[in-house]
Amino acid sequence: MEQRLTFITLGVANLKESIGFYENNFGWKPSAMSNEHLIVYELNGLFLSLYSRNALAHDALVNPDGSGFKGFTLAHNVHSEREVDDLVNHLRNKGVKVVKEPQKVFWGGYSSYVSDPDGNLWEIAFNPYLKLE
Repeated sequence: MEQRLTFITLGVANLKESIGFYENNFGWKPSAMSNEHLIVYELNGLFLSLYSRNALAHDALVNPDGSGFKGFTLAHNVHSEREVDDLVNHLRNKGVKVVKEPQKVFWGGYSSYVSDPDGNLWEIAFNPYLKLE
């Protein structure tokens, strides 16, 4: 099997609220693949989609119940520590919940965590080992 990840789909409690979060706070625009039930954002060759949590669980034939830490995070990497600080402050000013303030981290980088309306954690990070375009 090829090493490939194409879509990340988040099952969300309130699709309208989640659309507002990603479009108003992150400034993202939905792709042409979106429809009234599924919102898709194209992210540098990867797609993040938002879909009703209950409908997604139904599609996967699993129970939609569950809460707390989901066991994964999503990351948005920037070019410098200063960019982490600036972006986190920008998001905070828009009302986004900051879970962890920006700080140096064990792996040699600098990061913060923010939360979307469903508690999905986004790491805002500068990774000195990652070369961004």
